[in-house]
Amino acid sequence: MRILPQVSKDIDTIRMEKQKKIALVAHDNRKSDILDWVRFNKGSLSKHILYGTGTTGGLIADELGLKVHRFRSGPLGGDQQIGAKICENEIDFLIFFWDPMAAQPHDVDVKALLRLSAVYNIPVACNRATADFMISSVLMDEAYERQIIDYSKIFAKN
Repeated sequence: MRILPQVSKDIDTIRMEKQKKIALVAHDNRKSDILDWVRFNKGSLSKHILYGTGTTGGLIADELGLKVHRFRSGPLGGDQQIGAKICENEIDFLIFFWDPMAAQPHDVDVKALLRLSAVYNIPVACNRATADFMISSVLMDEAYERQIIDYSKIFAKN
């Protein structure tokens, strides 16, 4: 397990276990891309706990036979449900194949999900190349202590 030195007393660490909790999300125009990626990485992903928004999670479960804990569809609150799980440290990792060329009716939810991913310092892949690098990292198969800024301590000072 890799442990990074704490550089500030405003930093906390959250342990990611060897078995990661991975959220899988894809906009409509990217669903076939995420299915191809999951199919290619099925062996690796089957070792982890998978979550997905409604349609994406259903496609992965039905077409690839992987167990996926499903939330609502993204526009119906699924993105927010995943964000809540990130805040509760119940999701370690986000693979979100979003469509940068199409306006989404729930763009504010997407932005909030990405913001929470940054606040809680979880790895995020928004495209296949990044997802490939992340899943092939040596860190995928070991526990990891990720550092997060404790904003409550910072805000208490102000």
